Amino acid sequence: MDINELTAMFAEAIFLVVAMVGVLVVPGLLVGLFIAVFQAATQVNEQTLSFLPRLVITLLMVVFAGEWLLMKICDFFDRLFMNIPHLIG
Repeated sequence: MDINELTAMFAEAIFLVVAMVGVLVVPGLLVGLFIAVFQAATQVNEQTLSFLPRLVITLLMVVFAGEWLLMKICDFFDRLFMNIPHLIG
């Protein structure tokens, strides 16, 4: 295996991690931003008000996108394990 194939494999792994984290974290960040704007407008400074909606949104994203995330990581590991003989020899 040459350096270009190895670099492409690492780039794909990093992109997969970024995509998985983005799918789970970005909706929570947007909800947190909306709640922060609401708290700033109403001057309600309650910490638990922003925690529960972010938690619920993150859990809903795990439920809805979990199958897609699992499929992507399984496909990557399948390709990785099929390339083991090519990596060794």
